[in-house]
Amino acid sequence: MLNFYPGPSRVNSKIPRYMLDAYREGVVSINHRSPDFIEISKSCQKQLRKKLNIPADYSIFYTSSATETWEIIAQSLIQKSSYHVFNGDFGEKWFAYTQKLHPKSTGYEFSYDHALKLDEINVPSQAEVICLTQNETSNATQIPDSFIGEIRRKYTNRLIAVDVTSSLAGINLSLKNADIWFASVQKCFGLPAGLGLMICSPEAIEYAKKVGNRQHYNSLSAMVEKMKDYQTTHTPNVLNIYLLQQVMRAAPKIGVTHDKTLKRFKNWVAFLSSFSSFQLLNSHPEIQSYTVLAIKGDEKLIGNIHQRARQAGIILGKGYGKFKENTVRIANFPAIKEREIKICQKFFKRGFE
Repeated sequence: MLNFYPGPSRVNSKIPRYMLDAYREGVVSINHRSPDFIEISKSCQKQLRKKLNIPADYSIFYTSSATETWEIIAQSLIQKSSYHVFNGDFGEKWFAYTQKLHPKSTGYEFSYDHALKLDEINVPSQAEVICLTQNETSNATQIPDSFIGEIRRKYTNRLIAVDVTSSLAGINLSLKNADIWFASVQKCFGLPAGLGLMICSPEAIEYAKKVGNRQHYNSLSAMVEKMKDYQTTHTPNVLNIYLLQQVMRAAPKIGVTHDKTLKRFKNWVAFLSSFSSFQLLNSHPEIQSYTVLAIKGDEKLIGNIHQRARQAGIILGKGYGKFKENTVRIANFPAIKEREIKICQKFFKRGFE
């Protein structure tokens, strides 16, 4: 099956070899306090910094998922409230979860087909963290990297947290423009699910110390102490950390990957624009996700596309939330092969043009 599901999606083609190497080297059974693990963790972080242009003074942490990072931010970096900017289901879920722990947190919801303007962002004085979903997987939109920079310049005295679950390792991001970046690895990293990354600025680390929450295994202050020795507060997904190290070692620098992602995105947009029976869910180029595409049509047609794709050996993403029945989502992640894209496009052209 060719997998274009927007996560978990197609894994890097070298994963089978890397997993066999991990078994032969005993990685799958090493102690997470051992020198062997520390060396893997240290090497993984070195590769992440090198390939993703992570600033030298930013800290990298391993989590179970991006969803866990919502918890870490809520209990380690917020005392009073946060301010959430979102236009889709995942951003809204992050907001709703944070409100359970901090009821005074507020949010600004904008339309999925609207290009956000800076004057719409009005952060309350008591909000300590501004929370953004850079790439909204549910509706295939993005907040441009440049816009995050504008928010950074306007709110220099606030922490900025950014969900980049469907874009980290797929596009080039200016990491200095925010204090917390987080993602899971089952999308642009091309890895099996079960591992997340959290990247924090020195300001975020200092604020966590000020908040002083150490009541949880994943309190950021405790994570900081352990990561001084490249360790974790818990038994981590050692295999996936090893796989991440191997994938990043073989990966080009993010600028090269970004250009490849953007070129493929433009190819997909041009291809899909030739169809009259369906169209892109969002028609504004500046806010279209580069890594996830969504097409909309009537429910019968969309259902037919999903069914026939499965019969042709192609897994496409179903719609999400209010778009569940009338959209198809297509991953544009780095691990997907050019020949697989051609097969998928041929499927659309033969059956739906």
